[in-house]
Amino acid sequence: MNTIYVVEDEPELAAVVADYARAAGYLPTVFGDGAEALAAIRTVLPALVVLDLMLPGLDGLSLCREVRSFSDVPIVMVTARVEEIDRLLGLELGADDYLCKPFSPRELVARIKAILRRSGVRTSALAIDAPARRASVRGQPLDLTPTEFDLLAALVRRPGQVFSRAQLLALAHQDNLDVTDRAIDSHIKNVRRKIEAAAPGLEPIRSIYGLGYRFDV
Repeated sequence: MNTIYVVEDEPELAAVVADYARAAGYLPTVFGDGAEALAAIRTVLPALVVLDLMLPGLDGLSLCREVRSFSDVPIVMVTARVEEIDRLLGLELGADDYLCKPFSPRELVARIKAILRRSGVRTSALAIDAPARRASVRGQPLDLTPTEFDLLAALVRRPGQVFSRAQLLALAHQDNLDVTDRAIDSHIKNVRRKIEAAAPGLEPIRSIYGLGYRFDV
């Protein structure tokens, strides 16, 4: 998947960023409003988000905080506010990189490429290629649905972290289905079954009683 969301309320700058991203082989979608962008991210998760700090309505920091409550999608923040506290706050909220305006669109694209190269996750047995939306275990491809891939990728990116069903439920809403806690359990069961079929004896996803699920390396 090479879709990039550009969340920027300056139309000219947004158009320039989109043009450079398109020339680099990405599929950019521009949003000038934070709330609109959040709704889109919840519906269809992109490969990466370019996020302006100063937005009408829902500002960039609030949007970043909301996105991080349900997704690890890479985020590059851009802003004209150069105060150090803004830099730190943006990164503490989970931004993967930070650029101050004015910036070179070429530099932005170079950083996007670097982040997406790093976003592929490997454990001793399991590999996640986030941009291509592919997963494999011990070299064997896993045939996952979009929801199964997103759930597995979220777990693998944070080994040892317990994800509640509510957190996983937010991820599963991307496919516009009526997803319940019970459906989350069913998705996880299917992922486990497919991992077991590809690598007998491997059980990296643990159920944590009363809390949710955890990925163990």
